[in-house]
Amino acid sequence: MGKIIAVANQKGGVGKTTTAVNLAATLGILEKKTLLIDADPQANASSALGIDIQQQQQGTYQLLEHSVAAAACVQETTIPHLSIIPSHIDLVAAEIELVDKPKREFMLNTALQTIVDDFEYIIIDCAPSLGLITLNALTAAAAVIIPIQCEYFALEGLGKLLNTIKSVQKIHNPDLDIEGLLLTMYDSRLRLSNQVLDEVNKHFGKMVFKTVINRNIRLSEAPSFGEDILTYDATSKGAKDYLALGNEIIKRNKG
Repeated sequence: MGKIIAVANQKGGVGKTTTAVNLAATLGILEKKTLLIDADPQANASSALGIDIQQQQQGTYQLLEHSVAAAACVQETTIPHLSIIPSHIDLVAAEIELVDKPKREFMLNTALQTIVDDFEYIIIDCAPSLGLITLNALTAAAAVIIPIQCEYFALEGLGKLLNTIKSVQKIHNPDLDIEGLLLTMYDSRLRLSNQVLDEVNKHFGKMVFKTVINRNIRLSEAPSFGEDILTYDATSKGAKDYLALGNEIIKRNKG
């Protein structure tokens, strides 16, 4: 059975989509059959992998609405062993349309049951909010990765997200785990980056990934070419960091 991992943080600009896309691509390159689900109406994860989001007829919106079978929403990517369920701006409407539905928090979980065994990893890129779509992702997931940028307001909002995860565990998904806190945009030359790194490790200990994602210009450039970092520049620091993260996650999930 595939492991479903949501990548979530209600703060924008923390490297959430960068992490979802590059982790999914890395797992694929490491020969793990992987599915990336773009659960953000901005559809940045889809365009980062070269998907023309205007042309999409079937994606996360139809998946949540149960109007199309999950298997029909899955598309191949150019990356070995990596498929995607793309997003579209229509996904904004799902927040409103799901409100009156029974078991509205379980729509994604139910839809994925038919394909969860087809993959080793399913990575969900969540929107930068704690709305109904993100709640669906957390209800469907076995674990959550929380990216935290090494900047001044790094821990702001983290308490709120951890409380949301606790309430999801209590009400909707008792099996939800925290896969780990991932420090992003780290710059070893900055005292602030090092302070955030120390602070997060001091407070959260083993919950923090050993891998740290360094600030890297190639990581910022890759999406504009519709490529993941390993395809765009396999020798870059960003590629090495995400390769290390992929290996760390595989190691954690062995056995």
